[in-house]
Amino acid sequence: MSDRCSFIFSDELLKYKFGNQHPFDQFRLKLTVDLLDKMNALNQEDVIPPRMASDEELALIHDRSYLDAVKKAGNGHLPAEIAENYGLGTEDTPIFPNMHEASALLVGGTLTAVDQVMTGKALHALHLGGGLHHGFRGKASGFCVYNDSSVAIKYLQEKYNARVLYVDTDAHHGDGVQWSFYDDPKVCTLSIHETGRYLFPGTGNVNERGQGLGYGYSFNIPVDAFTEDESWIYAYTHALKEVAEFFKPDVILTQNGADSHYLDPLTHLSSTMRTYREIPRLAHEIAHQYCNGKWIAVGGGGYDIWRVVPRAWALIWLEMTENSNCYGSLPNQWVDSWQKDSPVILPKEWDDPKNLYTPIPRKAEITEKNLLTLEKALYPIRSQQKSESI
Repeated sequence: MSDRCSFIFSDELLKYKFGNQHPFDQFRLKLTVDLLDKMNALNQEDVIPPRMASDEELALIHDRSYLDAVKKAGNGHLPAEIAENYGLGTEDTPIFPNMHEASALLVGGTLTAVDQVMTGKALHALHLGGGLHHGFRGKASGFCVYNDSSVAIKYLQEKYNARVLYVDTDAHHGDGVQWSFYDDPKVCTLSIHETGRYLFPGTGNVNERGQGLGYGYSFNIPVDAFTEDESWIYAYTHALKEVAEFFKPDVILTQNGADSHYLDPLTHLSSTMRTYREIPRLAHEIAHQYCNGKWIAVGGGGYDIWRVVPRAWALIWLEMTENSNCYGSLPNQWVDSWQKDSPVILPKEWDDPKNLYTPIPRKAEITEKNLLTLEKALYPIRSQQKSESI
């Protein structure tokens, strides 16, 4: 197996665009790639263009009738009342020209990453254009038309007979992926997210553990609003280590939404870049410990596209390639070239300032609450270990 890493990207991925006023903006891909370029951290031979997913591949998860609806919608031939039944043409998921082609390319990018890793061409692969985890079998949801991670997991099962650990660190619950494999014991899903009490999609409770043969293979850590780095990282570290030891996957697929950051406009968490260093570091460690290094990573949410997403996503690639040049100042060239376009003052350092926000008054209460949530989530594993040790 090669020890190289593959970075899946082309400008074509920017065509997944709901409109200039929509919060989901794939221009963040361009900003991230340029940051890595300005650091000389991205070799052109490591950049692999995404391919288009076929209808047969999309149908591993999505209904054929839904694929037809998306195609008609993108060509302007789907009546509004029918579109609404498929979650299309809503405020969250507006219709845009060539919607099917743009969405199938995002899925194909994740399948490209899968093939790079599973055929041994690369040890790790990163597709930041993917991570659209809210898409359902027959319905769009939460900015997601097709669910690339669900398709990729099914593809991993059918083509490579792999046991897949899916780890979702987006602030929003990875509902679409969870429900796709809720009864499948060969897929383990772990989602750490802001509680759905006040945040879309409102799911991801601790008691969502799977059903049928899949019972016990879904894990959810819904952390409290305003959770800070220490509590978030503690929950993530213990959950991922214990779930990986329990499941022993063949490959790890991580969804890397960057919207748990304090500056994200759509969520209520208080993470900083400290968290976004730990996420890929531990994923990397787990991939080598259990999967002979097989690690596929995708993007996801992230709506402060200027200050947060480029730094957070660049850190994934720098971790994959074991590049330690991610401390201190950001490249002046990158800051200077984009500041004129940015509506906010761009950061000049990799890490956030210590005074990024005023102290959270409920920190102790939030931390205690998250500890109890973690204990409940991991109770089945810990109780089994306890009984086996007796």
